Amino acid sequence: MKSITFSNGDQMPMIGLGTWKSKPGEVYQAVLWAIESGYRHIDCAAIYNNEKEVGQALQKAFSDNLVKREEMFITSKLWNSNHRLDDVVPAIKSTLKDLRLDYLDLYLIHWPISFKHGVGFAQTREEFFTYQDIPLSQTWAGMEICKEKGLARHIGVSNFNISKLEEIIKSGKHAPEMNQVELHPFLPQDKLVDFCKSNGIHLTAYSPLGSGDRAASIKKADEPNLLGHPLIQELAKKHNATAGQILIAYSLARGIVVIPKSVNQERIAQNLQAYGIELDGTDMENLANIGTKYRFVDGSFFTGAISPYKLSDLWEKE
Repeated sequence: MKSITFSNGDQMPMIGLGTWKSKPGEVYQAVLWAIESGYRHIDCAAIYNNEKEVGQALQKAFSDNLVKREEMFITSKLWNSNHRLDDVVPAIKSTLKDLRLDYLDLYLIHWPISFKHGVGFAQTREEFFTYQDIPLSQTWAGMEICKEKGLARHIGVSNFNISKLEEIIKSGKHAPEMNQVELHPFLPQDKLVDFCKSNGIHLTAYSPLGSGDRAASIKKADEPNLLGHPLIQELAKKHNATAGQILIAYSLARGIVVIPKSVNQERIAQNLQAYGIELDGTDMENLANIGTKYRFVDGSFFTGAISPYKLSDLWEKE
């Protein structure tokens, strides 16, 4: 099992089970199937509204001696409504209670966007905080307290661009150890990847398969099909693999952790088998020149007329 290594020697398996969009009633079984298949990394978030069920599955796996807690790597994320300094530690404690854990292996700021406390998704201007109200440095200070208290072994961010990373690197005692962002051949994010690697920040790729199952309200009618792209299909045939396995292997070849989501037992197992696929230099060059540029999770649901935030607060200029 390939892994990345943090500065203190802790290891994080490079393939994890994503749980975004996994419905209650499905995620419990998906987590158990994943652990039985050999996964030792589960990616969660408070806003996915399924952490209690993930926690039940983890507890079942531990009590049945399928795996020990110390063999698992569990990630969760701080939601936008808990960015005030005083709200960060209570938020992680709530997540730990839901997941039935004493600590997280990794805790991330989910987005560089702030809502007022108790807001799920901001619907009015009054439900947003601004960077003047809550600087990112304040939220990061709360994350550092989580690490100091032993509630999280490692801390990082998600959906942060270079300028936002620089801001918290400058203000904090510790730099982020991880940045989780959308990454795949349609969105390689080379500039951001290079910055993170040169600053000792690991990367995790979300939506590595194109997130075709996300809600219709955040999809566009003319989206390109990542899994069905002719080059991906050609490489799948070449390597006797599935299209999904090729896309997972793409991130592994770049030294990037990847968290494909599935609630299908066969696909969960197939995704993990991508460890055995070695894309060669020609494959990677062809993928780099795939010719399609597209971001599936564009963040526009956090911007617009009622929001103080712009897309430039989230993304690099590609």
